[in-house]
Amino acid sequence: MAGQIPDLNASVRTGTGKGAARQSRRDGNVPGIVFGGDTDPLPINIPFNKLLQLLKVGRFKSTLFNLKVEGHDDVRVICRDVQRHTVKDLPTHLDLMRLRRTTKINLFIPVEFLNEDTCPGIKKGGVLSLVRPEVELIVTAGDIPEKITVDLAGLDVGDVITISSVTLPEGSKTTIDRDFVIANISAPSGLRSSENEGGDEATEVTEEVATEE
Repeated sequence: MAGQIPDLNASVRTGTGKGAARQSRRDGNVPGIVFGGDTDPLPINIPFNKLLQLLKVGRFKSTLFNLKVEGHDDVRVICRDVQRHTVKDLPTHLDLMRLRRTTKINLFIPVEFLNEDTCPGIKKGGVLSLVRPEVELIVTAGDIPEKITVDLAGLDVGDVITISSVTLPEGSKTTIDRDFVIANISAPSGLRSSENEGGDEATEVTEEVATEE
């Protein structure tokens, strides 16, 4: 199971329709609706400042939340839509979907690298260059993996780590079909500079031979 699922606090919104939604915004909230599952849709309010903060963090629509509403049982939800003001681009309404434990969802799972201290390439001065510190996976809501692990033991300078070389958590799969790069061990800057200088010298020798001919 993934680490602590963040709470999303909301309150029940009294009344429905455009009038109730406008009143909600005047009170400093963003109106929303919670749907799905075996329960009737629930109109809610979320504090505007809190929602804006979450949106600025990023990936709001691919983050699983524990929705807390007074008088109701906690439920896991994921955002399915955020409507925004056409001019100000600020949130004006959101739709949250309740999830069953068997529901398949897309989530970004962090990548953890093991054995950096014993990795041959890094011990030689190579640098671990991250291409994807997180990977989007299709997972089951009731069994969300905490991380994807990559073992760096035995990897040398120039080695590339692709998704096909990683064992994914059981029951999950990537949202991308192709074999994409997660990270690589690049050469030390000093070595790259030496190689470039060697290339320049080779070019100069070639030019000299061409001149003599």
